[in-house]
Amino acid sequence: MTIRPASDRALLVEFDREISPAANAQVRSLTAALAGVRGILNLHPAFASVLVEFDPRLLAHDAVAALVRERAGAATEAGEEGRPIEIPVRYGGEDGPDLEDVARHADLSAEAVVKSHASAVYTVYFVGFATCFPYLGGLPERLATPRLAAPRKLVPAGSVAIGGSQAGVYPLASPGGWRLIGRTPLALFDVHGEPPGLLRMGDRVRFVPMEGQQR
Repeated sequence: MTIRPASDRALLVEFDREISPAANAQVRSLTAALAGVRGILNLHPAFASVLVEFDPRLLAHDAVAALVRERAGAATEAGEEGRPIEIPVRYGGEDGPDLEDVARHADLSAEAVVKSHASAVYTVYFVGFATCFPYLGGLPERLATPRLAAPRKLVPAGSVAIGGSQAGVYPLASPGGWRLIGRTPLALFDVHGEPPGLLRMGDRVRFVPMEGQQR
């Protein structure tokens, strides 16, 4: 674990330079251990790091760093166990315009891509702040596909996507450059929800082809 100042009121805590389940488990543990601590204003977990924002009127960098070391040493569990979540998906066609491109890149048939994608269990590594976009680890290595050279101006809500070695789902219609292989009718974002996003850090996700899909 390394700790370094990120601003006059923030520290960046890094557990690893590489994305891994072990590093992300440490991220989840520290995030849970620091939640609700007086003087800590915001926590921004990522794949293998946590940005800790604090109130400089109450805490100094050294005090926050000491608190991080103390809590990280004591936090041996990742907090509440992630929930199992199933997401129904319509693969290919208008719902997944990049499925064939992913298949060509992986040297597989489209049906084999669907079967592989739907057979994996994904972990929500973290959730993007602005749109509640879930970044998922666990994509089968063979399905890793580079992002589009030019992002789309508008990706439909519910689009199931691949970006490099990561998987994700667009909760809201937004620009994006990930490869779209399907779409879910499940609502992943509710502005009145608490939290507004369906998925939370640590949840375990499975994608389920909808009736009529070839596995």
